[in-house]
Amino acid sequence: MLTYDWVALFITLLGTMFLIGELLVNMRGVFAVIGLGFITVYFSSYLAPEMFVIMMLVYLLGIALIIIDGKVVNDGTLATIGAVTMIIAVGFSAPNWVAGLYSVIGVIIGGAASLVFLKVFKRRDMWTKMTLNDQLTSEMGYNSMNESYSHLVGSSGTTLTDMRPVGTIRVNGKEYSAVSNGKWLGKGESIRVAAVDGTKILVEKT
Repeated sequence: MLTYDWVALFITLLGTMFLIGELLVNMRGVFAVIGLGFITVYFSSYLAPEMFVIMMLVYLLGIALIIIDGKVVNDGTLATIGAVTMIIAVGFSAPNWVAGLYSVIGVIIGGAASLVFLKVFKRRDMWTKMTLNDQLTSEMGYNSMNESYSHLVGSSGTTLTDMRPVGTIRVNGKEYSAVSNGKWLGKGESIRVAAVDGTKILVEKT
């Protein structure tokens, strides 16, 4: 089947979708085995045994970096490097540039498609610091230490640190911890306070 270049798209798509899906939801290793099977078929079909081992390790290194980011770092940097590593592994393993392009597209689509599993299965407790899933509301049992934060809504300011997406901002001459709603912002950028939820300040770039 892999004599057709377009088949590489579906192999890498399914392999990546199930492997990343295993990181997002708790499937007790079932998705990991399925995903690893597809990726093994991909690499073993195109590469000699010695290169198969090398590229397989490079691809799995990308997965490992994503896991480390989710469990330890939580700022998305290692996860991004891991994703690029996976793309490089499948791209350079293809026999020609057409198959390589299909493979890269498959990895990208597969990573995006894995998010569908979050709608169906129980999610893992990873990337909680980065995504800030917990809402600090009184309904959830939280009490705000500073109710005056509400007056900041609509105010303009600047970022004092990189926001990935959590960082420090300065508004009206005072410093606050804030979150940029999942988007990364650089140091020194102009922002506006979009909303306040208890002690969480949500900002957007202006």
